Amino acid sequence: MATPASHALLSAGSASNHRTTIMPGIALCAIVTAAAYVLEASERAIVGKAWLEALVLAILIGTAVRSLWTPDAKWHAGIAFSAKYLLEVAVTLLGASVSAATILAAGPALLLGIVGVVASAILLSFGIGRLLGLPTRMALLIACGNSICGNSAIAAVAPVIGADSNDVAASIAFTAVLGVVVVLCLPLLGIALGMSGMAYGALAGLTVYAVPQVIAAASPLGAAAVQTGTLVKLVRVLMLGPVCLVLSLVAPRLASEPVPDGEVIAGKVASKRPGILHLVPWFIIGFLALVACRALGCVPTAAIAPVGRIATLLTVVSMAALGLGVDVRTVAKAGGRVTAAVVLSLLGLAGISLALLAVLRLA
Repeated sequence: MATPASHALLSAGSASNHRTTIMPGIALCAIVTAAAYVLEASERAIVGKAWLEALVLAILIGTAVRSLWTPDAKWHAGIAFSAKYLLEVAVTLLGASVSAATILAAGPALLLGIVGVVASAILLSFGIGRLLGLPTRMALLIACGNSICGNSAIAAVAPVIGADSNDVAASIAFTAVLGVVVVLCLPLLGIALGMSGMAYGALAGLTVYAVPQVIAAASPLGAAAVQTGTLVKLVRVLMLGPVCLVLSLVAPRLASEPVPDGEVIAGKVASKRPGILHLVPWFIIGFLALVACRALGCVPTAAIAPVGRIATLLTVVSMAALGLGVDVRTVAKAGGRVTAAVVLSLLGLAGISLALLAVLRLA
């Protein structure tokens, strides 16, 4: 007859076995992450800046490793753990980096305009993706990545809508390439249109994917462009939480290709009867809670930067895990359509952004 002591021993043994099972995969993801950071540092040393950040490099390296070598069963649990749970923790921690005071300082007209641009761009981009024949989940990933904050938005939305690693990898790969092109070309557009620093900064904040890329794109037109661009970009990032919350409620209705019960999707198992935590994932609640805590002053100022670095590190590890689970042949099949969807969506976003600047008389 089992005793409480024996149950405790069994539980401890089970936990120990679980840690042992996930450690090889986590270690592999950590190695890929380290390689990504080394390459990013090499870029900075050679050309003065990182055109491809560690987050992108991690998924590219992971994909390359997966193309040359297929991990056997002992690696799977740790890779799945890194792709799902570490990513969810990272998204939660991102909430601490959002400053409500900075957002309110922009004024209600610009703030409402940014919300309208993001919502309109998501709908437009999703429609373009579907018209081009992309699967629903892929179209949603591209729409959110294009309209909010690129790779981070794709990574955050993926577990909400049940996207698989191939969709995530394809979306991030093409978005990353186009992001570099935008950083290089957008200043030329601003100069050609004779835009002021504030107007161009707003355009950069509305169209460029990542915060570092916004700063790089805005720098040629001065400090005002950098400051305005960073502020606008932070407001776009704030939209990530509400968008994920909405998608968690409506995505099951939008999905035209049902997931077979028991199939592993983005590191988790799909179920025909999702529970409340699937409808409103815990990390979305955590993200919004940290935003509120930051606004109320409960997050020490000294902790904001370290928390942001931890969130970035965890995101890079999860991207390495996603890369390790990618089948390159599947990604290649979607290449042309995904590229067209991303390019057309970005052009649409630029058009909507310029229209907002015209309405606000900033252009």
